This record gives sequence, C-alpha cells and structure tokens, in this order.
Amino acid sequence: MGNLVRFGLVVCWLAQFPFALAQSPTSDGEPLHSDPAWLTLGHYHPNTLGGGFTSQADDPDFFLSENGKHSPEAELRATLQAIQQAGDGNGHAQCRFPARTAWLSEAMGLSLPEVSCPGYQQWADELNTSSVTLVFAASYLNSPSSMFGHTFLRLDPPRTDATTNLLLASTISYAADAAAHDSELLFAYKGIFGGYPGVTSVTPYYEKIRLYSDIEHRDLWEYRLNLSKAEVDQLLAHAWEIQDRNFDYYFFDENCAYRLLALIDVARPGTQLLGEVSTHAIPSDTVRWVLEKNLVSEIHYRPSAATEVAYSLDNLPEHHRELAAALATGNLQAESSALAGLTDEQRARILDATYDYVRYQSEAEGWPREYAAPLSHDLLRERSTVEAAPDTPQPPPPAVRDDQGHDTFRASLGAGQIDGREFVRMSLRPAYHDLLDPPAGYRQGAQLQFLGLDTRYYTDNNEWQVEQIIGVEIRSLSPRDAFFDPLSWQVGFGGRRTDTGSKRVLTPYLDGGAGGSWLLADQLQGFAIATADLEVDDDLNRGYDAAPGADVGLLYQASRLSLLGGLKTKAWIVSTQHRQDQAYVRSGWHFLPGLSLYAEFIREHHYDRYQSTWQAGFHAYF
Repeated sequence: MGNLVRFGLVVCWLAQFPFALAQSPTSDGEPLHSDPAWLTLGHYHPNTLGGGFTSQADDPDFFLSENGKHSPEAELRATLQAIQQAGDGNGHAQCRFPARTAWLSEAMGLSLPEVSCPGYQQWADELNTSSVTLVFAASYLNSPSSMFGHTFLRLDPPRTDATTNLLLASTISYAADAAAHDSELLFAYKGIFGGYPGVTSVTPYYEKIRLYSDIEHRDLWEYRLNLSKAEVDQLLAHAWEIQDRNFDYYFFDENCAYRLLALIDVARPGTQLLGEVSTHAIPSDTVRWVLEKNLVSEIHYRPSAATEVAYSLDNLPEHHRELAAALATGNLQAESSALAGLTDEQRARILDATYDYVRYQSEAEGWPREYAAPLSHDLLRERSTVEAAPDTPQPPPPAVRDDQGHDTFRASLGAGQIDGREFVRMSLRPAYHDLLDPPAGYRQGAQLQFLGLDTRYYTDNNEWQVEQIIGVEIRSLSPRDAFFDPLSWQVGFGGRRTDTGSKRVLTPYLDGGAGGSWLLADQLQGFAIATADLEVDDDLNRGYDAAPGADVGLLYQASRLSLLGGLKTKAWIVSTQHRQDQAYVRSGWHFLPGLSLYAEFIREHHYDRYQSTWQAGFHAYF
C-alpha cells in the first residue's frame, strides 16, 4: 500500500512537471511564458481590448495546446510536455518546432531526449545557409501588392571565395496566397480588409531576380545581416515552424515586411523590430528599422535590367543614341556605312547598347521573336568584327537609397484662404509619398497616397470641416523617349469637398486618367493627361455627375525644391452641363530633413464665377 501511494505521488509530480517549469521565472522575475522571446516565437500580441494575448497565427497546427492561440502559458506547458516525450520522426514536437525547442532548452537548461528529424535536417542541409541577407525590391506601381516595395530574405551559402554564385541561393518570402484568377480590384480589397492567407515560401534567388529585375524593372538592394551562426540557425528553425502555416495577410501591417521582422526578432531576441510597427509596416520603413538596430554589415546594389539598359543608352552621345534608335527600329542596318566611320570603341558601345535594348524589349515588352531574333543576330555578327572593345559600363548606385528617403507618415499644419474665407489646415497621411514630397529615395514622377485626412477650421464661423479623405491616390508620370514609351496614368478614390453651385459638400469620388510625360530637362518633365471624374452625392441634381477632362502641366523635382504647375479643365455632363477650368501652382521646399514648407495657389473658373484659393504651411515626416 505504501509503495502504491509513493508511486501515485511520483505520477502526480511528473504530471505537474511541465506546469511547474512553465511557472519558472525569467531573469527579471516574470513567468517564462511572458518572456518576449517566447511571445515572439508564438507570434503573440497583447489584446487591444482587455488583458491577455492572442497569436497572429491562424492555423491550428501551429499550436500544441487547444488554447494555444490565446494562452502563451498553455502553449508553453504543452510544448514542454511534448518535446520531452520519447520518440522519433517528423511528427515529433522537437521536429515540428525546432526553434521553440532550442530556446526552451537553453532558457531552462533542459536535458532533452535525442530525436531524429529527417525532414527538417534535409531541408536545412539543402538550404546550406551561412548568413542571411535582407533584400528590398523597389516599389512597383503596376502591382497592388508591390506598390510600397517588397522585402524577402536571401539565405547565403558559405562564401569560399569572391566567385561564390549567390544567384543559386534560396530565399524566404511571405506573401498573400491569392487565386490566379483574382482581379487586381479584388486583390486590393482582400489585401486591405482581409481574406487572403499569407504563406511563407522558399524559392531560388535567380527566380526572384527574373521576376523583379528582368520583368518588373525593379532595382534590388541587398542588406547582409550580421547574424551569428547560432542566430542564423534559429531563424531557419522558426522559418521551418511557420512554413505552410496560415497567417492572415493584410497589405498595411501583417504583410511581407512584417513577417520577416518577426523572423529576425526570433533570431536575435531583444531587437524588438516588431515594436517599431504601429499602424502599418511599409517595406522601406522596415529596412530603416533594421539599419537603426545595427543589424546590417554590408549593402549591395543590384540594378534592374531596365536600369542597366537605360544607363547604357544614356551614356551614348546624342548622335550615337540616334544611331542606336535607328538600329533598333530597323531603319539602319548593323553593317551600315553610318557606323563604319566610327572608332572601334564607339561602334562597340552602340552595338552593345542596342543589343541589350532589343533583348530587354523581347523579354519585358514581348517584341515578336521573328523581328527580335534576326535583328539580335545581325547586331552580334557586326559586334564580332570589333576586336578591341571596353566592357559595358555598369550603372552606379543611386546617391540616395530607398531606405534613406523621407519617412512615410506625414502631418501637416498650415493656413490659407478660399474665396475670402480664412482657414487653418491640419492633415494626416499615413503613407506614403506625393509628387511634392522630398524626391530623394523615391521613383521620379511617382505618387502613392493611402488613407489621408485633410481638415480645415474656418475662422469666420468657427467650424471644422473635412476637406478631403484619400482612400487611394496613385500617379505615375514616367517620361517617354526614343527607346521607352511608358504610359503615364493616375487613379484615386475617396471623399472630397466639391462645389455644387450653392454650397461645398463632401462627395465620394472616383477619378482616373492616362496620357504621356516627357523629360524636358534634368529634373523637369512635362505631362498631358486625359482625365475622367465621377462624383456621387444626393446634393447633385441626379445624384451623380461625371466629367471628362484634361490636365497639362510641368513637374520639377530636385533635392531641395519640388514644383508642380499646370492647367486643368473638366466638362461636367450629367447633373449640370458646365465647365470647370483651373490654373494651379504647388510647391514644396525641403529645407530640413523631415520638414518641408509647402505653398499652393489655385485660380478657378466654375459656375460662371472666378475663385482663388491659397494656402501655405509645413509638412513633418516621421
């Protein structure tokens, strides 16, 4: 009887062992399940309302406890119990959760049973990772998921010498698992409001380069992280844990950049990169945070195919550029006498630049093979007759990296007057950049704004009014030349104050346009856009109105000064048939980092009367 009692006591103690361990305090006296490293491993975040935590993982298989999603303590107890079980194979908790196992073993000094994990071991061996590089792909306005840029991790093999081919390295990225047939509009809606699962995937780096650099014309920045080998192993172990696990995907916060920050936080506890995220995680911002935490040892610039071709063509003298354009369009033969009089170096540069341009157009723009193939053959044949030729020049890194541009959150304070009424202006814009913001680090002629709020306080009647709510506002003014002819376009929706003839009302709107832009001088471009506007409101005669129109102007973007001026005209054709003409000048003087002075003047003819609006103030970026 006595032995039976003692055996029962031992069983009870063993049953309570995980619970007792889970209550073990950290060095600062907090329970182990409250340790930031454990919370990061479980992707736990404090509940917005009430106490407690909830994990961002939305896959039951990510948890060992039934209450694991909402209880870090229950999940820690379940993990402790599971990893101490005897057994083998890929289904064992040590194999499913190698990062948790490593952290708990070190934090608690556990002596765990040895478990064979063939699946995880083979995966780690194939990746053969010695160091990790954070890669930033520049913004791409033609894809809703990449408008702010994109980040992913490259898993670098040991570098035996300078010739180690990093193109064969693997990458880890996180993205929305969207259906192939989803439209861009549906993709944008689900991305903003939820509806897509996020998936972590491993792909070769050369496939990323082909997609981002060769097809989407996006420059890449590579930031090599200074993680130790043990930290690299822990990052990989956690990547294995979340691979194929469902996390809901959102464009603004739980996006590609956010999930990578979590991996780095797991690798090096205490970095608190996720703590930098407030309302949104824009890739360029997250790169800034990684740099501020001193996690980068080396930075490398990888220009896109479009950048290389444009640089090669831009470095030709004007007459040689004309010859290259004539060669590419078939108006000049490669063996023409027009080239025969040039030096070998000049001929080589023209033929090389033209050949690269034809290859680029075939890959990116789909030039017909029956045209591009014989032309490429002729260029190569003529190029082979030039014996001594210099290497093709490589574009230098931009003076300002994407992560060195202005911060994306903007607050504005100013004052102005409209039709004799004075007002004070306050506005907030969470993201990201407009044409009059400091241009360094952003694409020339590109504008992308989300969720902006613009308000005015009118001093004559002491009234606050919402002047505009920006849902989305995108503008792409890409200059055309003899070689490239991109379409300039714009689209936006939200709510704005509009004049009905008797009062100004806040009206939902949708507008867009398309046209062309041309570089007139360095940093100066002209544009002409055909526009279309739609407004919907009960205060309009028929409940809505539409207006085709045009917008013609000039844009100057320099490091200290931005100017935008032009003429707009619209013909409202539904509720009221009348024209609305406008001359406008807007400017931004970037006199301090993170601070700009803005000014705006508009002279408008609308409803057979003239009206002037001016305003000035400050933009602060943070």
